[in-house]
Amino acid sequence: MDSIQTPKPHAVCVPFPAQGHINPFMQLAKLLHCKGFHITFVNTEFNHNRLVRSLGQDFVKGLSDFTFETIPDGLPPPSNKDATQDIPSLCDSTKRHCYGPLKELVMKLNNSSCEVPPVSCIIADGSMSFAMEVARDLGIQDLQFWTASTCGLMGYLQCDELVKRGILPLKDDFVTNGILDTSLNWISGMKNIRIKDLPSFMRITTLNDFMFNYVVYESQSCLRSSSIIINTVEELEGEILDSLKAKNPNIYNIGPLHLLGRHFPEKDMGFKSSESNLWKNDSNCIEWLDKWKPQSVIYVNYGSITVITEHHLNEFAWELANSKLPFLWIMRSDVMMGKSISLPLEFLDEVKDRGYITSWCPQEQVLSHPSIGVFLTHCGWNSTLESICGGVPMICWPFFAEQQTNCRYICATWGVGMEIDRDVKREEIKTLVKEIIEGEKVIETRLECLEWKNKAIKATDIGGSSYDNFHKLIKEIVDHNVM
Repeated sequence: MDSIQTPKPHAVCVPFPAQGHINPFMQLAKLLHCKGFHITFVNTEFNHNRLVRSLGQDFVKGLSDFTFETIPDGLPPPSNKDATQDIPSLCDSTKRHCYGPLKELVMKLNNSSCEVPPVSCIIADGSMSFAMEVARDLGIQDLQFWTASTCGLMGYLQCDELVKRGILPLKDDFVTNGILDTSLNWISGMKNIRIKDLPSFMRITTLNDFMFNYVVYESQSCLRSSSIIINTVEELEGEILDSLKAKNPNIYNIGPLHLLGRHFPEKDMGFKSSESNLWKNDSNCIEWLDKWKPQSVIYVNYGSITVITEHHLNEFAWELANSKLPFLWIMRSDVMMGKSISLPLEFLDEVKDRGYITSWCPQEQVLSHPSIGVFLTHCGWNSTLESICGGVPMICWPFFAEQQTNCRYICATWGVGMEIDRDVKREEIKTLVKEIIEGEKVIETRLECLEWKNKAIKATDIGGSSYDNFHKLIKEIVDHNVM
């Protein structure tokens, strides 16, 4: 499809205010921009300021047809201005406070100079239903972008059924009474799923739990949207996509977005940075990776939200030390619960010649580096996709939300990873690392990784499922606004 001629469609993009949502939203926004869209990218004031600190003021200046706007999140300023905000508080506050500011912003855009085209659509995060309400109240096309996995969305959509079947709420001793191992063979499009594989917000002992009710409402609102965009691959999650399309046929799976982006080399032109990270990247780690032999380095990253205990931090540290293998460890300043990070001196002495510890990195580039042998991950969806696209096997330590569901698919369905027990022990991790990098199953696992990598590439090739869906999405938006 040729670039759309003026008057430009105008998409207002509203991501959930967390790193794992902002990144795919920025990728989508840049691709739409390449296809002739005017983009208004809406961050919360808190995250806008974080982007300025990590990427510089020039980044948020944007372009004449790609601008950044802000709305307040309704929360008081945190003590750590570069830490991820408390997720339940953020969910509650955006739900209660962001409708008015966003509506006011969209009305201002529509009443601005003739240089800014009227808003054609609002593309809202799948967990920001207030933005969908703004679109409908103003008579603007609404689309929702589900930035997590399709299996995660399907998991959330089971909440009501779990209550109807008397499974939820769980008894107080659910951790030890065996209920979490119960198989659920009635979920359309999902096989071999247990209660423990559903998103963690379902592990409730009362139906009054805030996050449980939040995800029930938001996931059901997402499914009712006029159209849903999902950063996934048909070949990865085809059965679940088919089941969802029976409920809402207007679903566009267009992932992995970073692979789709290779068809648009101009997407970063005019931007001072191609990233949208809330932490400053340490690009020197790429040079450090260059000195190691292929598939020999352990990459460790728990994502942008996960927090761990001092005990688990030490277990991970000594696993890396005892493996005797080189490692790159991403350790955010806010990764440890309520404490600053302090690693034992004897650990630092042990790993000084083969360990690289830093606060953030260009992960897509890291996972594509030939020296990476295994990824120790929390199973966030961006990390999962980037690992699959890099052909890198995973050791999985899911923390919360739909990470448990992703983990089940990584290990049991796609065959590209192994799971660590939640109460992580250093010898267990050492065994898994050795098995993936040097063990008997290494060839089989790497062949599975390569097969899924090739499927993701094919899906985003010209004529592939994701490539075609992206262009169908553009056509839908354009056609809707010329009717």
